[in-house]
Amino acid sequence: MDPLSEAAIADLGRLCPGGVERGVDLSAVSQWRIGGRADLVLRPTSTAEVSALTRWFAARGIRPVVIGLTSNLLFDDAGLRVPCIQIGARMARMSLEGAEVRAQAGIWVPGLARRLMQAGRGGAEHICGIPGTLGGLICMNGGSQRKGIGSSLLEVESVTPDGVVHTRPAQDGGFGYRQSVYQTNGEIITAATLHLPPRPRAEIRTEMRAILADRRRKFPRKEPNCGSVFKSNPAMYAQIGPPGAAIERLGFKGLRVGGALVSPQHANFIVNTGGATAADVLTLIARIGAVVDAATGFRMEAEACFVRADGTIRPADTILTESIS
Repeated sequence: MDPLSEAAIADLGRLCPGGVERGVDLSAVSQWRIGGRADLVLRPTSTAEVSALTRWFAARGIRPVVIGLTSNLLFDDAGLRVPCIQIGARMARMSLEGAEVRAQAGIWVPGLARRLMQAGRGGAEHICGIPGTLGGLICMNGGSQRKGIGSSLLEVESVTPDGVVHTRPAQDGGFGYRQSVYQTNGEIITAATLHLPPRPRAEIRTEMRAILADRRRKFPRKEPNCGSVFKSNPAMYAQIGPPGAAIERLGFKGLRVGGALVSPQHANFIVNTGGATAADVLTLIARIGAVVDAATGFRMEAEACFVRADGTIRPADTILTESIS
């Protein structure tokens, strides 16, 4: 799209005070430390600001890209030409009332888990090691130990593409294994209410420490990465095992393309060893997926999504390397 005018930027500044940044280096934003420059990033502080921004864009036929902490995103080496709304640290407030927890979507998940532990609220221990925002966690119905955050939700607040604020009961959220309606309905999650009953802090702390120790043992932590690259397929899991096991058995651990490396620690992680490009990562994903499919008969779907310069977002396993901008 054509660059926004100075008058348009001023309008957006009034709708999102202090939250407008131009020429953002996406490699500094990305958990993978990959990507070119974004023309415009907006960081709102409230549902009202998100609603105002989306209404402004909808009135002009502009569809912004919405991101959180980017823990499952791979940005185009060419950057991002469409406006980007980032739900992050400026939308990270939380309040407690009895067993109910109200939190904005930009709150960092490990920090939320720690605050819940300190408050003696149980049921969310499994999220303590997931490096993303609450909004992203809800969208993916993320969790660990085969659990999902959807089971703890009471309601979710979101904003539709035309700026309407919507509150949806959890039972209407379509929560299944790593699934929710928010993956396809275009709404921006802005806040949620969870039901987390009291539990002794010592028990919560012990469980969280065990989870974090297990993650430190299994997963790479020093090199930039996006977490698990491929989704776990229950049918494949029953016959073959998790994606990492299948990838490892086929000899991919340690395979490098440019600066991207299949982690020697866990084969379902691709790490940036320095200077990796989106093309490097997509080449590895395509190569791994093709060989696993041929060897097992199961086509692995990527959790990681590729964000093109035009704002199109697609699962990374569907992108052909030669078609990158």
